[in-house]
Amino acid sequence: MPNYRSFETERLLLIPSTEDDAAFVLELLNTPKWLQYIGDRKVHTLEAAKEYIRNRMLPQYAKLGYGNYTVTRKDDGAKLGNCGLYDREGLEGIDIGFAFLPEHEGKGYAREAATEVKRAAIEVFGLNRIGAITVKENTSSQKLLEKLGLRFLKTVQLPNSDEELLYYELIVTPAPVIV
Repeated sequence: MPNYRSFETERLLLIPSTEDDAAFVLELLNTPKWLQYIGDRKVHTLEAAKEYIRNRMLPQYAKLGYGNYTVTRKDDGAKLGNCGLYDREGLEGIDIGFAFLPEHEGKGYAREAATEVKRAAIEVFGLNRIGAITVKENTSSQKLLEKLGLRFLKTVQLPNSDEELLYYELIVTPAPVIV
């Protein structure tokens, strides 16, 4: 994989996901909250996790230069979750998303990672609009999206799904140029 950009915060490293993350991705995609709030991706073996990374994550890096980042704690190298910018079918623009292993929730990691991904979206990748989707029941994600400055806009349905999702959005207005 080419050398795509990684990011760093006070406590975390956000590194582009690769097939080396397959065991972690397998674990994350099968946590109770992932299955409840995001859905069963039918990733139940290490090989299926590698295939998911190859087919769902890596093509977006090749196309856009950003995507899914594995969030790692600096002090011990533990893989905590993922956070990234996604080009989702059925949504206009780029979507910010995050998910963490249950044992790492409630410690501010999601907010720290998502704040950095939002900063990178605007300052590094030049995005002026960031969207996000969540199910109505996922109030913790809704609260984090609001802390990031995204506001509820409407309900949406993704292609091939009957589920109504909440759509949040942040519009970034460029700073005025002073001459």
